Amino acid sequence: MKIDSDLLTDFVARYPAQPATAFWRGIEIDILAQAGIPDGLGLDLGCGDGILTDILFERIGRKPRLVGIDPDPLETDAARQYDFYERIHTVGGDAIPEADATFDYVVSNSVLEHIPDLEPVIREVGRVLKPGGKFYYTVPCPGFHDNLAGSVIPGISRQQYLASIDKRLAHFNYLTSEDWQELCSRHGMTVTAVTGFIGKKATRRWETLSRMTGGLLHTLSLGAKRPIEIQRALKLRDLQNSGRFPRGIAAALTSLIASGLGGEDVVDHPSGLLVVGERNRVQ
Repeated sequence: MKIDSDLLTDFVARYPAQPATAFWRGIEIDILAQAGIPDGLGLDLGCGDGILTDILFERIGRKPRLVGIDPDPLETDAARQYDFYERIHTVGGDAIPEADATFDYVVSNSVLEHIPDLEPVIREVGRVLKPGGKFYYTVPCPGFHDNLAGSVIPGISRQQYLASIDKRLAHFNYLTSEDWQELCSRHGMTVTAVTGFIGKKATRRWETLSRMTGGLLHTLSLGAKRPIEIQRALKLRDLQNSGRFPRGIAAALTSLIASGLGGEDVVDHPSGLLVVGERNRVQ
């Protein structure tokens, strides 16, 4: 797939202190925006500060109607600036305070890998979706580990390196297509399509960017703080939520971030999956 420089610039402008995140999102959201998210009322599962969702629906070209949920009160406070959220709940995904069959669709971007026990969350999605309602999940998959180059520090084994990456990113699971089908089917849903995104070359570009930014800060904190905690301590989240980088500067940074990739992300063994499905009409 082609890496869209305009979309990547959008993310760089909104995430100026997180180039690795901006790079990943620029590829991920391009895939999601083409997935055919329907009209109606949607659930933004793990809405965070709302920036990603704002960019997503700008890309799709319409204003959504959404209910947002996220367990972090600082993130949900930031998300309240967006008027496309009709309601926002500061809760986990295992106890969604909405009635059965409320939503036409559920969307979740790079969230579910951070949840150690997915079973109750997927059960809740099945409960709050209308029959025939759709779900759209972007998640890393086992190929993420496979595509990483590994540590640049001598003496660090690959196993140690992958464990340190998962700890820093708070990744608890990497499900395959088959895993997703089995998990969803247990709760009255069917996976209808799985699309891979982010190949080895782009994954290693993310790895390099991450190593120089969030990875460095994590190392300097001796692994004691999560990246989001460090960003907050340095007031970087305030910067992120208060405005955008000038587009010209963001475009220049985008050219630097994506240099040498030729505008292409060849995906033969993906690091991420877009999982699309629906709630069964007959339970």
